[in-house]
Amino acid sequence: MGKIAKRYIRKLLDKAEIELDGNLPWDIKVHNEKFYDWVLKNGSIGLGESYMDGWWDCKELDKFFERVLRAELDRNVVSLPLILNFIGSKVFNLQKKSRAFIIGERHYDIGNNLYKSMLDKGMNYSCGYWKNAKNLNEAQEAKLDLICRKLKLKKGMKVLDIGCGWGGFAKYAAEKYKVNVVGITVSKQQLEFGKKLCRGLPVQLRLQDYRSLNEKFDAIVSIGMFEHVGYKNYRTFMKVVYKCLKDGGLFLLHTIGGNVSVKTTNPWTQKYIFPNSMLPSIKQIGKSIENLFVMEDWHNFSIYYYKTLMAWHNNFNKNWDKLKSGYDERFFRMWNYYLLSSAGSFLSRKNQLWQIVLSKSGVSGGYNSIR
Repeated sequence: MGKIAKRYIRKLLDKAEIELDGNLPWDIKVHNEKFYDWVLKNGSIGLGESYMDGWWDCKELDKFFERVLRAELDRNVVSLPLILNFIGSKVFNLQKKSRAFIIGERHYDIGNNLYKSMLDKGMNYSCGYWKNAKNLNEAQEAKLDLICRKLKLKKGMKVLDIGCGWGGFAKYAAEKYKVNVVGITVSKQQLEFGKKLCRGLPVQLRLQDYRSLNEKFDAIVSIGMFEHVGYKNYRTFMKVVYKCLKDGGLFLLHTIGGNVSVKTTNPWTQKYIFPNSMLPSIKQIGKSIENLFVMEDWHNFSIYYYKTLMAWHNNFNKNWDKLKSGYDERFFRMWNYYLLSSAGSFLSRKNQLWQIVLSKSGVSGGYNSIR
């Protein structure tokens, strides 16, 4: 089957103007002939695993994935892992409360040193705002300030951060806007780091699932967490936010989004990076907020995620010598594949980055959009 598989994959790549063993940055160099059968049989898992195992290389993976996704090649290989992934997401609620901490254990708890070496000084693991920023630190601080201004934070307000990460937003909002912050996470290592980061500030961080919340807040924010909620739980999530938000308060949702409604993520990402994750669509978010919230503002700055991911990629590789004693070469290739394939997805405009401002009954006189 090898020759047939090779011809088929060559034809697929031709659609994206990618050559096997070509000389352009997005062309791929195949080192192991098993690559063709493996990819044809296993789809995205086969492509990712064969890269992790060194079966092929590419000078600029981000540009490779931009071309693959623009040509929609991902729709041309229907593999068994993809079918099983889809069936599992239909039959089971993979993000139910009893499974809420899986993502923390398998992604966010793999080492604070890894994330410290990759992220900005404030440990923000979400898209920066590069409008006037010259580097990653400036872009992340600009993002945090943008959120605070969109939420109209005032001194003394009580703010909830659903999916608080390592405490970057909580620290910034408490220091700069003098608010009190409650943050929740499902990651033990994030919680440990965040408590140290926010020591001495009016910040309370907890290991807690969002479905256990039952308090009132003046404002609520969720940054880069909604991607783990799952389509079966979007409405539940919004009902929790509605219950916890005081009348007159604002909720800001910062999330990656997709152009089409899906019920799962690609099998490689599911297996190696973000278990039980998926990207919401405009339609799915709209349905989840119907008869609960007024949509005040919808801001898309997805191209900034490309710049953010490339900055993370640069930091990761620059600091690999300090990290590699705790990880192997396969992890190194896996993490580069994750960062660069994600970057390509934003470059291709297949993935979006949205900040959505919601109110319970509409801002009196209208909401002034902030950019």
